[in-house]
Amino acid sequence: MHADADLALQSYFRYLSSEKRVAEHTSSNYRRDLIRFGGFCSTQALMYWQQVQVNDVRRYIAGRHKNGISSKTIQRELAALRSFYRFLSKTHQVEHNPAQHVQAPKVSKRLPNVLDVDQITGMLNAAPDSVLEIRDLAMFELFYSSGLRLSELVMLDLADIDFKEGFLRVRFGKGGKQRQLPVGEKALEALKVWLGHRSDVYEQAVFITAQGRRLTQRSVQLRLDRWGKSKGIAEHLHPHMLRHSFASHLLEASQDIRAVQELLGHSNIATTQIYTHLDFQHLAAVYDQAHPRSRKA
Repeated sequence: MHADADLALQSYFRYLSSEKRVAEHTSSNYRRDLIRFGGFCSTQALMYWQQVQVNDVRRYIAGRHKNGISSKTIQRELAALRSFYRFLSKTHQVEHNPAQHVQAPKVSKRLPNVLDVDQITGMLNAAPDSVLEIRDLAMFELFYSSGLRLSELVMLDLADIDFKEGFLRVRFGKGGKQRQLPVGEKALEALKVWLGHRSDVYEQAVFITAQGRRLTQRSVQLRLDRWGKSKGIAEHLHPHMLRHSFASHLLEASQDIRAVQELLGHSNIATTQIYTHLDFQHLAAVYDQAHPRSRKA
């Protein structure tokens, strides 16, 4: 593509990090998706973003699907394109968004893996053997206590946690949204123990490395998998599994899907339904019991 097209792309990436403040993982995915789409445009002799039409986007998506790319990945690529073109429109570089109404192939809804309460209890009741394991235990308690995303956990600063009131503030949620979350007693205790061992460094992050730097998402993933293996959990443990477990256990006990939606930071309740294994039959039962005009008198 033309050099001007590349300049527009770089400007968008700066916008994502400085103004939108999207998660590092999302920004990296969008960058890769848009660069790949730019390569496709070059093969179609499309040198400027203004030249791209709806049929070009559809042709690209059809090709990705034909090559076996998952529907979930294609949905993300379309989201990246829509976001990019909204930026171009906002900055008066284009007059239309060619990706706006293009649909991705339907995603098969898979239920997420969760740990049962006994597995969670055994994992979190294990005694740490080192300062790093004290830190790790505090992270895992917080994941399960508050249902945090991985990106939200690593971005937590000391000032975000209110020990007196028992809550934390998520400043960098998905889509740049902020929310406030309760923190359970077990997680608060684990955090206090960790902070008692945490080195006194300038870094404001709650969870830091032995060198005093903010932990990366990859480090947390590796530490959790290692912890799970050492505690006898056969399946691969990943941070989102603790988030799934938080949501599933909370919903099972409370039956309050709206509250779980708020705690997870979902903008769409349908997403919460998938995360928490809630099926249509349960929703229908709740409707039948609660709605004043759901049944004949």
